[in-house]
Amino acid sequence: MAQLPPGIRFITSFSRDQWYRAFIFSLTFLLYASFHLSRKPISIVKGELHKHCAASHEVELDSYKEYAAQIQPLKKPFNASQCGWEPFDKNNYKQLLGALDYSFLCAYAVGMYLSGLIGERLPIRYYLTGGMLASGLFTAMFGLGYFYNIHNLWFYIMAQIANGLVQTTGWPSVVTCIGNWFGKGRRGLIMGIWNSHTSVGNILGSLIAAYWVSTCWGLSFVVPGVIVAVMGIVCFLFLIEHPKDVSCSCTPSSSSKTFLNGTSRCRIQMPTLNAKENGKLQDPEIQHLLSDSENSSVSLNSSTVASGEGRHGTSAISFLGALRIPGVVEFSLCLLFAKLVSYTFLFWLPLYITSVEHLDAKRAGDLSTLFDVGGIFGGILAGLISDRLEKRASTCGMMLLLAAPTLYMFSTVSKMGLEATVVMLLISGALVNGPYALITTAVSADLGTHKSLKGNARALSTVTAIIDGTGSVGAALGPLLAGLISPSGWNNVFYMLMVADACALLLLLRLIQKELQCDADHTLFKEH
Repeated sequence: MAQLPPGIRFITSFSRDQWYRAFIFSLTFLLYASFHLSRKPISIVKGELHKHCAASHEVELDSYKEYAAQIQPLKKPFNASQCGWEPFDKNNYKQLLGALDYSFLCAYAVGMYLSGLIGERLPIRYYLTGGMLASGLFTAMFGLGYFYNIHNLWFYIMAQIANGLVQTTGWPSVVTCIGNWFGKGRRGLIMGIWNSHTSVGNILGSLIAAYWVSTCWGLSFVVPGVIVAVMGIVCFLFLIEHPKDVSCSCTPSSSSKTFLNGTSRCRIQMPTLNAKENGKLQDPEIQHLLSDSENSSVSLNSSTVASGEGRHGTSAISFLGALRIPGVVEFSLCLLFAKLVSYTFLFWLPLYITSVEHLDAKRAGDLSTLFDVGGIFGGILAGLISDRLEKRASTCGMMLLLAAPTLYMFSTVSKMGLEATVVMLLISGALVNGPYALITTAVSADLGTHKSLKGNARALSTVTAIIDGTGSVGAALGPLLAGLISPSGWNNVFYMLMVADACALLLLLRLIQKELQCDADHTLFKEH
């Protein structure tokens, strides 16, 4: 009998379940990367919507305007100031561009709270497909303003609001799907790698938008819109919501080793131990677990979780029930400030680079991708460290502590030249996006499968939506504040970002303290 070829041996070395999990991992990665791909163009095009022009050229522009009117009477109207695209060519352009960001992000924040509740009650495949098709439409709609010579501010604001609402279908859906397929073992590392889809999407979006920004900025929106819509069709054809749908084995929701997130640590060797039956808890880890969640476990399961068999036998958790899960409020508020910083960079970094380095919109957009490259490594590093230490909150706190002084260094060093800017973009991207990535993925999945829920997997979408929705409030405030503060100087924007990082760290202090206390109690328990 002939020996199997190496490629076939490689394929057969993995089980059917492993191939399905790899497929879902890759598919959800690409689906959400396309969402972020469609969000990035607005930050790249800002440098084209408003161009810096010197007041000394006004006379020359007036004469050119008369000449252009004579020789090109049939072409589109001449822009009065030649400082960009009307209405963003005025002196208040930063406020107007900030309004575009705020419109999208505010709609996204409001819609996210509803999206998780709706998503739990609809098939994920249909819900996500509809959202992606609508997102492709509204992304392209913004770019059509270029081709139809539209200069009405409200047209662009409404396109941003509509896009923000429909994009809320994405995150709860993909996190729920990936949470169904992957258990808690090495969740931080797996989701850290998976969450790099945000940075990959930002990089691809920057490159695509930058390719057309100087020649035909409308295509910077139309092409990403088409890509998102195509990926929506792929989602409809191939997305599998749960392993049970294809008779794959479910990864156990718990194991002998899971992770600290400031509210629980699961290294419980006797899962059937009951405090009321035994009267005394000997392991301090179990004491910490039940002291936080015993009461909420009763209320959660009596009021919001109906008993039943399988994932379809349990009812969806209520909004207030999800808030009672220990750690949800703290991590949600922490993410508000962490996402404020991240999204300020996402929407304003290319314009900042244009201002400081005096580069054109295309080169600034290309250079800004380095921040997302750093974010990829930061997300993976945060997941790896949190898995090794088994401390989610402490890992976030450590990176937030380092991020604040790094932002100050970035504001200072970036003015020293292009090489210094490159280095600081990579470091800042890692430290800013690390906590953001960890909270929105591994922490959300941990809390969505918290022991107080007693196996109700349908809570994951609501918990994810609450955490990311609260974070999106910060994402809306960050670019808005940047637009209001930047006229007084970019240094003031960086001071605002440093204060936000400090607030995020302060909100995690209680959870960090509990993690350290629980670790100390566990060590003491071992000694005795």
